[in-house]
Amino acid sequence: MAQTVIDTANHIVAYAAKAARVQVIAAYPITPQTSIVERIAELVESGELNAEYIRVESEHSAMAACIGAAAAGVRTFTATSAHGLVLMHEALHWASGSRLPIVMPVVNRTLGPGWNIWADYTDSLSQRDTGWIQFYCADNQEVFDTTIQAYKLCEDERILLPVMVCLEAFILSHTYMPVKIPAQEKIDEFLPPYKPKWFLDVDNPFSLANIVTPEYYMEFRYMLQEAMENAKQLIPEIDKEYGKFSGFEHGGLVEKYKCEDADLILLTMGTMGTEAKIAVDNLRNEGLKVGVARVRVFRPFPKEEIRKLAENAQMLAVIDRGISFGMEGFLAEETKASLYDQKNQPLIAGFIAGLGGRDVTFKTIGKIAKKSSEWMRAGRVEKETVWVDLRE
Repeated sequence: MAQTVIDTANHIVAYAAKAARVQVIAAYPITPQTSIVERIAELVESGELNAEYIRVESEHSAMAACIGAAAAGVRTFTATSAHGLVLMHEALHWASGSRLPIVMPVVNRTLGPGWNIWADYTDSLSQRDTGWIQFYCADNQEVFDTTIQAYKLCEDERILLPVMVCLEAFILSHTYMPVKIPAQEKIDEFLPPYKPKWFLDVDNPFSLANIVTPEYYMEFRYMLQEAMENAKQLIPEIDKEYGKFSGFEHGGLVEKYKCEDADLILLTMGTMGTEAKIAVDNLRNEGLKVGVARVRVFRPFPKEEIRKLAENAQMLAVIDRGISFGMEGFLAEETKASLYDQKNQPLIAGFIAGLGGRDVTFKTIGKIAKKSSEWMRAGRVEKETVWVDLRE
């Protein structure tokens, strides 16, 4: 039967791995991810999770182990954060290029130096072009649900790509929230055992990820891009299917709140999307027609959804918890690219906030919205990228 637990997002990830009946876990610790693989180790040791638990010597080795396990045809899991994810970089390309359905929660932590263990998205967004699907979660319930949904998605023969399930360091990873876990039989019905179309077999040998000459390499990359486009169609369907038995849907590609009649739409990701709802409610009470759209999936980027949002809005204020150095915020950059040829394009302003774990409250978001409203009424954006609450 379904149960409700109150626990941290990291432990919730472990329970999701158990519910998904993962078969191989590659584990290497890094703050603030460590308690994910610690709790999974306890589940394996107690017999609650029947899986092979591999203790490796680095994050690069963790991904190498996952690649081998997934190629052998079993459901595979690992988790990491920050510099651990960066150390995996080479292997991330091998996982996606080999079309292996690996699921990896990433506890978003900023990169050093200076040394910092708190949240921003620079670690995962710097891996945006590795061919991994990327989800960004707003609360612990979504962390559990998305981990289950990620296996359903990536094991589909139209996809066969690895998935990152991103959750913010400490804001979610070590924060206790109530989470409803559906009955195991319901999850099993939604996510049956993985049946690969191919796998490495000593009795039926073949070559995997061997050299590809120029005559064929582009076709392999075209198929990877095609799988990303397929994912944009499947993600909303899977979210709705999961919601039918769990009671929870999370918006598919983009969760929208009071956007239907909004003149100004706040565009953001992760927990700031939840905080922005409070700001929107307050601003509505003041007579400002503001809505918020939380981008749940960054890769594949939901450009069609963004274009629809922009059709009736006068302005988009994009709040990024990450920066592409030398350009602007990742989300702002992608939003502008999605709208470059749209007629009657709304004004767009970018805001950099929350780097290194700096708190971004509904009050901060309210100030962003009011500044954006001033620019909207004036018909011009005074500054294309604003750093929020920057110290002198």
